[in-house]
Parts: sequence; C-alpha cells; structure tokens
Amino acid sequence: MIENYDSVDVFVGVDVGKGEHHAVALTRAGKVVLDKALPNDEAKMRAVLKKLKQHGTVLVVVDQPATIGALPIAVAQAEEVLVGYLPGLAMRRIADLHAGEAKTDARDAAIIAQAARTLPHALRSIQLADESIAELSMLCGFDDDILQQMTATSNRIRGLLTQIHPALERVVGPHLDHPAMLDLLQRYPSPAAMKSAGTSRIATRLSKLAPRMGRRLAEEITQALSEQTVVVVGTNAAATVLPRLAEQLAALRRQRSEIAVVVEELVEAHPLSPDS
Repeated sequence: MIENYDSVDVFVGVDVGKGEHHAVALTRAGKVVLDKALPNDEAKMRAVLKKLKQHGTVLVVVDQPATIGALPIAVAQAEEVLVGYLPGLAMRRIADLHAGEAKTDARDAAIIAQAARTLPHALRSIQLADESIAELSMLCGFDDDILQQMTATSNRIRGLLTQIHPALERVVGPHLDHPAMLDLLQRYPSPAAMKSAGTSRIATRLSKLAPRMGRRLAEEITQALSEQTVVVVGTNAAATVLPRLAEQLAALRRQRSEIAVVVEELVEAHPLSPDS
C-alpha cells in the first residue's frame, strides 16, 4: 500500500522503455490530464511532473522500478512526488482484462494509471531506502556477467588442454576453480614446462595455495605427462595463450570475491536483514 494514498489527486502510469517512456495521468475522477511519450530525460520529466503537480498531490507508478525504470523514479523522488510500482504478475492479470486491445506503450501506461487509481492494494511502495535494493540488483547483475565470463574462460582453457594433451586436461581441468591450479598454469603453461619443472617443483608451487592437495596433484600431473610422448601441432601457441587465460580467470575470481563482500555489506545493512 502506498503511504498517503488517500491524499493523491493525480495518478500517473508510466510504461518504461529504453529510448522513451509513455505516461498517462488520471485525476481521481478518472479524467485524462496527460497521455504522451515521455523522453528518458531528466529535464523533460521534471517539466511534466511540475505541470502535473499543479493539479495537486501526484503519484507516479511504474511497471519496472529497477534498470530502465530507475530514472523516472529518481526524478519523481527528487520532485517530492509519491512513487510506487505495479508488480509484473498484477500487471499481467490486469492486462488480461483488456485482451481485445492491441498492446501498445500507451495502452500499458493507461492500464498502470487505472490500476493506480482504482486498485491501491495492487501497488507496492518504493522508498528512498530501497536504494540498497537497486544497488544489490546492479551488483548481482554484474556478478552474473562475471560468472558467465569465468565459465567461458574455464571452458577455453579446458578446450586448449584437451587439444594438446588430453591426459593433462583430465587432471588440471577439474581444478580450475582453485587458485593454486591457475597459478601453476601461469608459471608452467605447457606440458614441456611442467616436465622440465618436475614433480618436486610443481608440488612446491601448488602447495603454496593448496597445502593439503599440492603433492597429490603434482604426482597426478607427472603421471598424466608420462602418458603422452608426442607434441601436438599448436602446442607452442597454446603455451602462449594458456597463462593469459589463467591470469584472466584468476582476475575474474578476485572480482567476484570483491563483489561478494560488497553485497554482503549491503544485505547486512538493509533494514529487513535479520541481523539489523
């Protein structure tokens, strides 16, 4: 429920879009006082809201409070206008009642405005404190992007290892989520380099970051190296690419860890957190 809903004089429904939005404004009596495209521009949004405020207290309702709907909300809050959003499920149910009408931005904006005017129980409030929710949404989206890059980079490493030395990939590939293995690939990026280093030096290198399994992995790598005597075409190029991919994957892992710390801090600081 929107706080001070009973004092609202103008109900503005905004169907948000990437390039521009569409806004429909209704008085409490249902009279249309605005029905037009609304550029995704702060100055023009402010101008529209200032005009609407001449009719009294204004409530702006959007269908997407985050991402492309963030600017209209921020501008409305800056203009000290009430803000709210219509959840997607409620929007779809209400839209089903208008099934005979062609779907357009203007139609959706009108539906949102009518819902704001007649269905206050369907609305959800957007508070200034929800800044943390917007930040969490952005950070989690970035985390998803990092995870996709990590998956692609890991697959690329495993693909190259499979191409030049399948036996080695069967040992190294399953452990690419461990920083010790990424460090090893940066130091010894080819089968020849690992053979030259020997079991002892590989074990020492791995044990710095993986003390419990460093020795075991070193022995498994040595055994895998002994299973192939031929050098596959492309091995030299792979030796150039692999340490760079390992470095990229390690950097992505660090970024994801850093993002996780920020997310945890935001969650703990949020008023709805159990520990708050």
